[in-house]
Amino acid sequence: MLSSQLLNTIQLGVKSLLLHKLRSGLTMLGIIFGVCSVIAMLAIGEGASYEAQERIKRLGSTNVIINSFKPPEENDDSGTSRGSEVNYGLTYEDAARLQTTIPNVTEVVPMRIIRENIRFGRRQEPGQVIGTLSSYPSVQGLEIARGRFLSAMDERHQRNVCVITMGLARRLFPYQDPLDSTIRIQAVYYEVVGLVQETGTFEQRPQKSQADGEPLDNNVYIPISTARSRFGETIIRRSSGGFSAEKVELHRVIVKMNDTDAVLTAEPQITQLLERFHEQNDYELIVPLQLLMEAEATKRMFNIVLGSIAAISLLVGGIGIMNIMLATVTERTREIGVRRALGAKKKDIITQFLIETIVLSVGGGLIGVVLGIATPLLVSFFTSMVTVITLWSVLLAFGISGLTGVVFGLYPASQAAKLDPIEALRHE
Repeated sequence: MLSSQLLNTIQLGVKSLLLHKLRSGLTMLGIIFGVCSVIAMLAIGEGASYEAQERIKRLGSTNVIINSFKPPEENDDSGTSRGSEVNYGLTYEDAARLQTTIPNVTEVVPMRIIRENIRFGRRQEPGQVIGTLSSYPSVQGLEIARGRFLSAMDERHQRNVCVITMGLARRLFPYQDPLDSTIRIQAVYYEVVGLVQETGTFEQRPQKSQADGEPLDNNVYIPISTARSRFGETIIRRSSGGFSAEKVELHRVIVKMNDTDAVLTAEPQITQLLERFHEQNDYELIVPLQLLMEAEATKRMFNIVLGSIAAISLLVGGIGIMNIMLATVTERTREIGVRRALGAKKKDIITQFLIETIVLSVGGGLIGVVLGIATPLLVSFFTSMVTVITLWSVLLAFGISGLTGVVFGLYPASQAAKLDPIEALRHE
């Protein structure tokens, strides 16, 4: 009996809304745009945060990265600095000390990074040669696409072998298989023994300013002993007024810890160890785990701000519903009087008007959900921006839209129920 009475009330409420289709549609717009903006803005914010966190994760959450850093040069008006050699940065002894002194260290991977032109036949690509150890893929999460990576025997015997990125392989070898081919760096030929899948980032470059306009995945990996033997440790830069020389043994050292808890305790220990053997500030520490934690905190704040802005649209939509329903109560005063005279109770009047507001808010919420999901997909399709639609944002936006109908519909419904039946029948 109760369910049939409720069903009749729902049907009556829907019919009342359909009598004024345009007004009902315009009333729903506030809810539609509110729900759509909540989902779309949170999806765009999640996408931006996802990209930032993925870049940090590629550096390794259990890694501590130490980069050589050239200290600011002191002004020398006499010009005696021309032709002098500047010695700075990390050393092989630093790498050995980190391995033996810092607790909970699983791997220490030293790296030398040299910018050179990579040649195959008549083709030439600017890139960077990275001298490193065989454990580099496990530390950096490098994916081996074909062939193999460098081995301990390659390191021990200073072999002229290399592993190149897929991007560089496509540019240097457009018509043939790069495996077992040879590339030339300066006057030395290197056999390609493997291909790796990698999307380089600016964080991988010791000289960020020199990376402009260059593909970020033009990397060539060779044994670090080979890099030390072939390229030496001194970089000479010539200019019209003379030349400058910089001696850097290692451009980067990656320290891999047992777990994330060990990373936070290792940072001050590494800093203290390096300060003991470095007179000048010629290194910098990057802790991806800390960057990741900061990115997650920023993401939470970003979502709160975006959600708050979008929630204002829902609030405006709810006020619009209340305004229309109050006007509807005035228009339908005589109808309310007739229903009360025929035996309808106050709760029946409240239920009828609440159902009308809930239909408006839930209907607008459903349309808003569809538009809110479609908007980020269109943004991703027409731009390179990554968007991430989360289930909780959809449920949150739709749930708030339904709650808006109840909250903003209670007052008009209660006003309708309070009308005196006799006064209502006299209303014209």
